[in-house]
Amino acid sequence: MSLATQARTALALGVPNLARAFSYRLRVKSGLTSARRLRGEAPCGPFFAVPSSVARDLPLPETWQTHARLFSYWPIAVSDAPPDWHCNLLTGKRIAAPEREWWRIPDFDPAVGDIKLIWEASRFDWVIAHAQRLRGGDAAAVARLNDWLEDWCRCNPPYCGPNWKCGQEASIRVMHLAMATVLLGQSEAPLPSLLELVRLHLQRIEPTIAYAVSQDNNHGTSEAAALFIGGSWLARNGLGDGVRWEALGRKWLENRAARLIGDDGSFSQYSVTYHRVMLDTFCMVEVWRRRAGLPAFSERWRARTHAATRWLRTLVRVENGDAPNVGANDGARLLQLTDTDYRDFRPSVQLAAALFEDGCAYAEDGPWNLPLRWLGVEVPTRMLDTLWSNAFDEGGFAVLHNSDAMALLRYPRFRYRPSQADALHLDLWLGKRNLLRDAGTYSYNTEAQWLNYFPGTAGHNTVQFDDRDQMPRLSRFLFGDWLKTRERDTVTDDGTTVAFGAAYRDCKGAYHRRRVSLRENWLRVEDRVEGFARKAVLRWRLEPGDWWIEGNTVRNGKHYLRVEAGEGLVRFALVTGWESRYYLEKTEVPVLEVEVNRAGTLISEYCWAP
Repeated sequence: MSLATQARTALALGVPNLARAFSYRLRVKSGLTSARRLRGEAPCGPFFAVPSSVARDLPLPETWQTHARLFSYWPIAVSDAPPDWHCNLLTGKRIAAPEREWWRIPDFDPAVGDIKLIWEASRFDWVIAHAQRLRGGDAAAVARLNDWLEDWCRCNPPYCGPNWKCGQEASIRVMHLAMATVLLGQSEAPLPSLLELVRLHLQRIEPTIAYAVSQDNNHGTSEAAALFIGGSWLARNGLGDGVRWEALGRKWLENRAARLIGDDGSFSQYSVTYHRVMLDTFCMVEVWRRRAGLPAFSERWRARTHAATRWLRTLVRVENGDAPNVGANDGARLLQLTDTDYRDFRPSVQLAAALFEDGCAYAEDGPWNLPLRWLGVEVPTRMLDTLWSNAFDEGGFAVLHNSDAMALLRYPRFRYRPSQADALHLDLWLGKRNLLRDAGTYSYNTEAQWLNYFPGTAGHNTVQFDDRDQMPRLSRFLFGDWLKTRERDTVTDDGTTVAFGAAYRDCKGAYHRRRVSLRENWLRVEDRVEGFARKAVLRWRLEPGDWWIEGNTVRNGKHYLRVEAGEGLVRFALVTGWESRYYLEKTEVPVLEVEVNRAGTLISEYCWAP
């Protein structure tokens, strides 16, 4: 990788952020950071008491009773005995020497695999589930909740072991503990052991929040939220550094919303899943603020959370709550108050709409209303307007709606680091069906072929030049020479056709312009390609099914996709590709590949029966 590419990427990341990250790593390695000198004693229970009232009108969750799902997908058996907190629950492999200080534990241990599999059970989703059952009248839940927490504290003494390694993981635990007390009506008078557990976590979060902020992602929002919630909690009970932590959390919450969320609601991570993580985090902050009677956040904070809610609401399909699998997708899902599928975004949208838009996204009653009922948020009577076609230009997303069809065009607006080489990727939906789809992420810690495939250009519905990614890969999570949009149309709607287009030129001179037109039962895509050396490959990642080729068309019965490639056509083939809708899960999908060896325009038309 050229020094020029590295230098340009470093400048794009931002000198202040690089300085924060470098300073953090240097201080951790040298021992200068106070985070290496933290000490504490694990608290003993009980942490929660039996609630004074029962909510028998709310359905009790099934998860974490006899079974649970890691990353909301992989089933594991559950009993009254707590999980092994240092074990990869899918493979059974345990991390070596879990009693080590957190900073001595490597990010990637090949003997154990993805550390996220160690962390997942320690995010305290089960605290929420047990608290729900306790609030709903399950008398046995209080013993299970306290026993598991006491076991976690015993097996994870303060600041030792993998579960203390990441400040964001500690932050998620704080938020879930706080929400559990909201469910149980115990936030005003928490038990001393619970407050001590929160205090120990805030001590871990504070020294490294500068590093979290330097990432310009959900680490900063999560850690700021934990400091605000936990700090105000301690302050209200006259403990420790609560006032200072609350102020620090509020400062960074305001800062992160202003910096990472655009006026149009786009979030810095360019990911539907991480957008939900951010929005759920801010929902927990707002629920806590209102419950505690704390001062409101600024008008700018409220405007950004409002816009972020509208962004997600625009992309989520009303029919089943699914959304395009765009951007990084690592299985993250906070505040699980329903047994709905991981890919159903409606519970998060409805809660955020009530808190930040003062309205309902979905008029009918359904599981999407359960988070509001559990948290004591009134279901608004006002129905929000239906959101239609729009370009979210600060993040590079154009959403086109026409009747039951939706097309999402991803174009490069990289103010923050891109995690996928997905410029001009196109998603197509008809109702709840994802007709043209994104590959997803699969895993952050796997074989090189999958680390390259899923976030790479080959994993998207776009054009790949000369068998390379659109941007050179610098590391596991970083691409260089970030693309820039050279041309951009406005979204037009003449009553019959909704259209949009954009173009880019990469660092090697290859040019791609895509124009998308969407009708009620027809999609037309024009791709102008030039500036490449040997070949350009257009890929369409199709809905799984029985597809076959007829001339320049692929069919599956009622749907067909025709591609006109001109004289430069070299290959027109159906191949087997992969997609990952859930973390660590991958399945085969049919992929149409159209290869050309000269500059020109490719015209694709996808038609479906009316």
